[in-house]
Amino acid sequence: MSAESDLASRVFEVADPFEANELYQRNGWTDGLPIVPPTESAVRAFLGAASLLPDTVIGTEPVRRRRITAEKIAISAVMAGCLPEYMPVVVAIVRAMCDQQFCLHGSTASTGGSAPMIVVNGPVRTRIGMNATHNVFANGNRANASIGRSIRLFLTNVLGGQPGQLDRSTLGHPGKFTFCFAEDEEDSPWLPLSVERGIPAGKSAITVMAVESPHQIMNAWTHDPREILDTYVAAIRANMLTYSIWEGNYAIVIPKQHRLFFSEANWSKQNIRDYVFESARITRTEWRSVGKSAVAGRKDEDKIYCALRSPDDLLVIAAGGPAGGFGAIVPPWYGKKSLAVTVAVED
Repeated sequence: MSAESDLASRVFEVADPFEANELYQRNGWTDGLPIVPPTESAVRAFLGAASLLPDTVIGTEPVRRRRITAEKIAISAVMAGCLPEYMPVVVAIVRAMCDQQFCLHGSTASTGGSAPMIVVNGPVRTRIGMNATHNVFANGNRANASIGRSIRLFLTNVLGGQPGQLDRSTLGHPGKFTFCFAEDEEDSPWLPLSVERGIPAGKSAITVMAVESPHQIMNAWTHDPREILDTYVAAIRANMLTYSIWEGNYAIVIPKQHRLFFSEANWSKQNIRDYVFESARITRTEWRSVGKSAVAGRKDEDKIYCALRSPDDLLVIAAGGPAGGFGAIVPPWYGKKSLAVTVAVED
């Protein structure tokens, strides 16, 4: 059974899966959880599911120029507990993360502790049984959990992102285990995220964004779209003040109850983006209210900072369970230094 990184070409003989797990744990090749041993036959099956040869180059890490082969991605997917049919999705995610604007090296190494948030659109969601509704950010679905986890194992073993080594996260967050979910296209009045971002309707796609931990909000006291969005915007503004990141992508995830109110008012995703763009702003002097007087300074205290560079920076995602006036904002890791990337899944 193969191990990744510089050990990818070596073969280890072990007595059973328990010993394989102990080998991987001892060497720091896991995320701390048990893995599925990546036997040669399993890796071949995953490559076959995506019609890829082991040495096919999927992408190159832009800073250190590391070539990423299909075999290394397959090893990560096996280890994470994926099924072979998930492999095209995992490959698309890695390809997207190699795009320069994602800033793969920085988001892996930063003290800010970001994680890749992965949103899946199109027919592949239902074909592999992904979850877009109840408990959508959390446990209970194999595809969601293992696809996201495969990316963490890839970052750890292929790019050297072990905590305390390349990964210098001060805190990190639970999304660094896995943060992958499907958009609820079937129960949404809006265009899918991928279609809005240039992928043809009916085509499977992924969007990946380097993010901090999601912030859950609740507003169950109004049907007014503006009042509902004011609650989402308050969370964005709080993040701008306390984490001090602006001018880049933010994401808001809107479950069914809030979607119904937007739909009743004929609000599109574009209406939501326009409103948030105009509302999610702070003035420099407001940093004084959160203990950042040194940031506020003595000049230009009325200068306005915008969460987004334009309305199109906001990712509006339909997902989550049907009950409750809940939603979430997902803040970016580093604003315009790292942007969301959307690519098609070759399935």
